[in-house]
Amino acid sequence: MDPRWLKWAKKLQGIAQTGLTYAKDPFDIERYESIRLMAAEMMAAGSGEQSVDFFVKLLSKDVGYATPKVDVRAAVFRGGKLLLVREKEDGLWTLPGGWADIGDSPSAAVVREVKEESGYDVRARKLLALLDRNLHGHPPIPYHAYKLFFLCDLVGGNAHAKQETDAVDFFPKDEIPPLSLTRVTPAQIARLFEHFLHPEWPTQFD
Repeated sequence: MDPRWLKWAKKLQGIAQTGLTYAKDPFDIERYESIRLMAAEMMAAGSGEQSVDFFVKLLSKDVGYATPKVDVRAAVFRGGKLLLVREKEDGLWTLPGGWADIGDSPSAAVVREVKEESGYDVRARKLLALLDRNLHGHPPIPYHAYKLFFLCDLVGGNAHAKQETDAVDFFPKDEIPPLSLTRVTPAQIARLFEHFLHPEWPTQFD
């Protein structure tokens, strides 16, 4: 779970972002900018690593009515083993995936991400889980995000590390390498193996 200060900061940012989207009065705009600055100050103080200016610039990139971001992840099995990719950013392993792009459907986004990060061609077959990132043990980030996990069928391609990854491999349940917890947790990996063994299970949510 996010620490309370980060929950408050995210809520303040949501109020500021939505307010700045619709406000016309210059005094209201100034007030909402002050609220966004307050959220940035809270995040900077809580992180202890980045400046207030860093968070102001980060939060200013989001415009429009504030809603959660969408992260898509693919569960691709071959011979009972799960496809993972290693991120160059932290040297740790994760399910192929990432932020969904504007204009993509969720299934199209996950198919694209698998190709870009692993070299494999897949077809999305079933939505296994739709989870609130804040409720599942991930390290905190400045955004509220939903995570969509798709079961995908391997249909072609070859293992090929791409721009954001430097290794691609399939792993059995008892040999999962160190995970990039920002992206996926051991509990989520274990749950995906259970879904694979129980195709009759319904989609998990929240």
